[in-house]
Amino acid sequence: MKHLFCLLLSLLLFSCNSKEKKTIKASAESQPKEIRTDLYGSYVGDFTVLERDTSRPAKENEINKINIVIKKITESKVTGQSVVAGNSRPLTGTMNVEGTIIHFILKEPGDDKNDGVFDFEIKNDTLLTGTWTANNSKKEVTKRTFELTKKEFKYDPNVMLPEEGMYIDYENPKEEQVTESAEDPEVQETEIYMETVYRAASESIVTLNSSTKKLKESDIKNLKKIDLEILRNTIFARHGLTFKTKTVRQFFDNIQWYIPVSDNVTSELTTVEKENIVLLKRFEKYAEDNYDSFGR
Repeated sequence: MKHLFCLLLSLLLFSCNSKEKKTIKASAESQPKEIRTDLYGSYVGDFTVLERDTSRPAKENEINKINIVIKKITESKVTGQSVVAGNSRPLTGTMNVEGTIIHFILKEPGDDKNDGVFDFEIKNDTLLTGTWTANNSKKEVTKRTFELTKKEFKYDPNVMLPEEGMYIDYENPKEEQVTESAEDPEVQETEIYMETVYRAASESIVTLNSSTKKLKESDIKNLKKIDLEILRNTIFARHGLTFKTKTVRQFFDNIQWYIPVSDNVTSELTTVEKENIVLLKRFEKYAEDNYDSFGR
C-alpha cells in the first residue's frame, strides 16, 4: 500500500511539473518577438524651445539636456523613457520603417502637466532627431526640438568638471548699488547706479573630487557656498541624476560626460559619497558667497 501511494504521488508530481513546464514554454512563446535591439540605449543632447508663449515671462529654459532611452521594440509596441529637467517619464508608442527611415511616435503617460508626445526618426542607428509637443496647449513652452546622439551611461567616480571657463550662477543675480567718483579730483561729482552681480565658483570645484576622496573639514572650511553646492551635486551628476532646479542644471547640462538617467540615485551612492554629502550640506548651511560682475 505504501509503495502504491508513493507511485501515485510520483506520477502526480511528474504531471504537475510537465504542466508547469508546458505553461512556461507556452508563455515564453506567446511573448512578442523583440526586433531592432541594436537601437536600444540612451540618446542624449539638447532639448531646445521651438514654440513658446512670449506674452508671459520666460520661466522654462531655452535649452535643457535630455536623454531618450529606448528599452524594448516589438512589431506592435515600443517602450522607453524620457529623462529631462528633473523628470523621468515612461514612454510607449510605435515604430514604423519606410525604406531607410525609422520613425517613432512615443507618448508620455499624460498624468503630469509637463507630459507630451515625442515624434522622431533615427538615422544611421546613432542619430535621433525630432520634436516634442506638449499635451497642454496652454503651457509656456508647447514645442521643442532635439538632435540626440547615442551614448552609453557608465558611472565613473573619477570624472571631473572641465577646467576651462568660469562657473557663474546666472540664474540667481543680485542688484548692487555702485558709487563712482569722477576721475578728475577737482570735480566733486559722483555717479550712483545699480549693477547686476553674480556668484562665481572657485577652482576648488575642478580640483577636489567629492566621490573618491573622504573630505575633511579642513578641505572645505574656506570654500564659498556655491563651491560646496557644486561639489555636492557633482556626486549626483556622476550617477546620472536629472536635476530639477535650473540653478544646478546650468553647471552640468553642458558637461560632455554628464548623462541624466534617473530622478533618484540615492541607492547608488558609495559610502564615501554619502559621508561627503552630509559634510558638504552641513557647511553649506553657514557658508556665504561673494558677488561680482561678469558679462554674459
